[in-house]
Amino acid sequence: MMDAEERELFAKGIQHATASASGPDVDAALDALGWRDALALDAAATTAAVFEHQGAAGSTSSALDVVMCRALGLEVDVDTAMVLPALGSVAPPGTGALDVRGVARSAIADRARAVVVSDAGSAHVVDTAALALRPVHGIDPRLGLVEVTGTSVGSLEAAPVAAWPEAVAAGQRAIAHELVGASRSMLRLARDHAVERVQFDRPIAGFQAVRHRLAESLVCIEGADAAVTAAGADGTVVAAALAKAVAGRSARTVARHSQQVLAGIGFTTEHPLHHFMRRALVLDHLLGDARSLTAGLGETLLTDRRLPALLPL
Repeated sequence: MMDAEERELFAKGIQHATASASGPDVDAALDALGWRDALALDAAATTAAVFEHQGAAGSTSSALDVVMCRALGLEVDVDTAMVLPALGSVAPPGTGALDVRGVARSAIADRARAVVVSDAGSAHVVDTAALALRPVHGIDPRLGLVEVTGTSVGSLEAAPVAAWPEAVAAGQRAIAHELVGASRSMLRLARDHAVERVQFDRPIAGFQAVRHRLAESLVCIEGADAAVTAAGADGTVVAAALAKAVAGRSARTVARHSQQVLAGIGFTTEHPLHHFMRRALVLDHLLGDARSLTAGLGETLLTDRRLPALLPL
């Protein structure tokens, strides 16, 4: 475990790396910081630092691939990517005779190999050239997602894995941290505007309606942060899904209130708010969206007829 001083220094390095670059440059900066070693040393603190700062900066990296592969017990090098479930799904992207349907970061196009987990309980390393990659422009093209498909893809090597739910949980915790970071940036933009914007000879930050929106946004962010921090300490699949659902719902609430506070300027592409709103909408659907995860948790409760242990929020 890292001590408080080590965590602070590491977080500052991550903040600088994510604020000054994106994509492959962030990957290189993270590797230079030794983040993979830090992940092995203190997974919870490292995941929180990397993904929250990444979300706050609106940058991208291949860190999610590393986090999920490590949860599967696989060590991947810098020339290997991972195929993730299709948006809105948590099911393995490989089915049958290794038919593939999922998404990945655009960096997969520059990697020689990709990891595909099948619904048969095996992790396959495949040649990236055997996969069809289609850029996903959609809501947030800056995120750099690609749709990955393939039929009867040949496997270079395969290994049985039984930890797919744990890998999904690790990914959900990471994305929840990223949603918290994006939410903090949206609130900061709204707060700065409220302080600077003057109407009727006074800053709009003094208006009750504006203050209520900002206050509710802060409550949502702190609640989501507490949920994902507790999920990291708890380590269970249920806690991770709950944290991801809370973070996704909270990010949507913060986006709505921030847009209302910013008013007209918030609708323009010149203002950076839309970048974080777009990112939050897509991240909410990656590894399960808030609505489907909440419904799934409810079904589990009805089936099991017992409540999960309370998290120490």
